[in-house]
Amino acid sequence: MTVKLSLASLKDAAATAAVPAYDPKGLTAGIVHFGVGNFHRAHQAIYLDDLFNTGKAHDWAIIGAGVMPSDGAMRDKLKAQDFLTTVVEQDNNRTAARITAPMIDIIAPGDVATLIETLADPKIRVVSMTITEGGYFIDASGRFNPAHPAIAEDGRNPSSPKTVFGLILAGLKERKARGVIPFTIMSCDNIPGNGEVTENAIIGLAKLSDPDFAHWIHENVAFPSSMVDRITPATGQREIDILKNDFDIDDNWPVFCEEFKQWVMEDKFPAGRPRLEEVGVQFVPDVAPYELMKIRILNGGHAAIAYPAALLDIHFVHEAMEHRLIRGFLEKLEKDEIIPVIPPVPDTNLVDYYKLIERRFSNPKIGDTIPRLAQDGSNRQPKFILPSTADRLAKGQDIIGLSLVSALWCRYFAGTSDSGKEITFNDASADRLNAAALKAKDNPGAFLALGDIFGDVAKSELFRTRFAHALKTLWEQGTANTLELYLDGKLVK
Repeated sequence: MTVKLSLASLKDAAATAAVPAYDPKGLTAGIVHFGVGNFHRAHQAIYLDDLFNTGKAHDWAIIGAGVMPSDGAMRDKLKAQDFLTTVVEQDNNRTAARITAPMIDIIAPGDVATLIETLADPKIRVVSMTITEGGYFIDASGRFNPAHPAIAEDGRNPSSPKTVFGLILAGLKERKARGVIPFTIMSCDNIPGNGEVTENAIIGLAKLSDPDFAHWIHENVAFPSSMVDRITPATGQREIDILKNDFDIDDNWPVFCEEFKQWVMEDKFPAGRPRLEEVGVQFVPDVAPYELMKIRILNGGHAAIAYPAALLDIHFVHEAMEHRLIRGFLEKLEKDEIIPVIPPVPDTNLVDYYKLIERRFSNPKIGDTIPRLAQDGSNRQPKFILPSTADRLAKGQDIIGLSLVSALWCRYFAGTSDSGKEITFNDASADRLNAAALKAKDNPGAFLALGDIFGDVAKSELFRTRFAHALKTLWEQGTANTLELYLDGKLVK
């Protein structure tokens, strides 16, 4: 019999899934989290669930904060099951379900008064966020953009905020007025130096309306950097049905993910934090080496395989890794061009780390999709691919493979795969990318003219030459032949 997920049905669900060893009704909140999506529920929430299961830290539960309209749908689905989530962890030789309960509420989008009051509560000591790489209002050089319309609007109307950063500022200001110690602000997104990036966004927005308050934030608020890692696909009907059929659990929005997970953090939490080191979180003096390794090798690897796979009509990531040319392209790109410009990481062999990533990408149980990897390239390419390109150019090194990645992205945005199948885009900048990519078929510089994406990299004559040749080859010979030329060392004009 299928169990409809709820607090009342946990005893029945325990027949097929691990359930909390703690009483969810006994939790109190210590964290407000913006961006209650799949990754958060498969990562930060899992670590907290692990800690709560030891009988500790029950005053560190999560209250979710909704901002976007889609957050309202998430809230409705999770509220209907008492904010429980079924997480299905999948490895090649193991599949297991667990029900997690560290979230006790989600504040609905638009309920600004409740959110500010919650942020002002002294019990809230950490505000965290998973808002995607595109949510930080930064340009191609990584600088905060105060002129962005949404930021400018919050700057003009700080008492009626609409962005995540505006809402956080309103909560901080209320705490300051009440004499409450400020909470720590923690990013859980894949951005180099995400603590500093978050600090720049918060302070940059504050300066628009209250420079003195911005200075107070700089002096009093902590922004620890972190590196987060767990491959977590989107949830669709496939995942909902698997959970019902294999585990007899009916969950409105389950999360499927790989078994592997990693979290490396700076220990900068003046208002206190849960003892997450007891459940596997690494606290280190400097996150940057770990962060750069992960962003360049894993996220960069995802960005590299997404577009050739899409152009070859491949849907699943593990199927892309089964394709000889794509797997070979990724390995050569990583070992020849990406790994050599990554600084050393403590106690880590970068080639071994890449082999781990290769195995993780090849996991057939995850069901991760190429469309997920291909989305939001206008934010991901400048963070995951182009920095490696820039580093190699600065060292006078060639960028044949990295230029091919950019050319594949351009070819993808022309709108059809090699077979003529229409491509559905998922990118806030899709219209202008598509227009530029179509022009680039005859004039490659039209795509590189997207200055907010390519920045100074597009000024390199070597990059422009390599990009133009790769794009021309893709159009004339197709994706498979172009990859073959690259692997044979013949993709050079």
